[in-house]
Amino acid sequence: MFKEVDITEVKDNVVELLSKNWGLVTAGDGESLNTMTVSWGAIGELWGKPCATVYIRPQRYTEEFLNKKNYFTLSFCDEERKKDIHAVCGSKSGREVDKVKECGLTPCFDEKAPYFTEAKIVLVCRKMAKSKFDPKDFIDTSIAGKWYPDKDFHYIYYAEIEKVLISE
Repeated sequence: MFKEVDITEVKDNVVELLSKNWGLVTAGDGESLNTMTVSWGAIGELWGKPCATVYIRPQRYTEEFLNKKNYFTLSFCDEERKKDIHAVCGSKSGREVDKVKECGLTPCFDEKAPYFTEAKIVLVCRKMAKSKFDPKDFIDTSIAGKWYPDKDFHYIYYAEIEKVLISE
């Protein structure tokens, strides 16, 4: 069971949620969805709204779902589940396996995008903008070679956090 709270009531350190626990970015609907782990992201304020940004490589299957839908969720589970979830959602493609089933996750469809009952925190996000990293914009010239040897620069999704759900 989840309760809705204001983003300012989240007691967890959001930097640790992303960098240590990792999140699951999920898009889709009751007919089809895909999820993947994210550890690169940001939560703050942009354009006068609480905002989340996520970075998705163009070849990721989840990117196709993000393109089709106006909403996605960020689900954060307990750190104990990270290893099992990452073993599937961080390394396998939803094109080949049912990641949700393999991880033993239970999707919920009562919001504008699916999320998981196993999450402790869920951010329901509405896309506001999309851009892409451009290597000519990197001031630190070591970034492109280190992180993008295949030139598969991330798309950046900027989203308003419309709702925050906390597991009770």
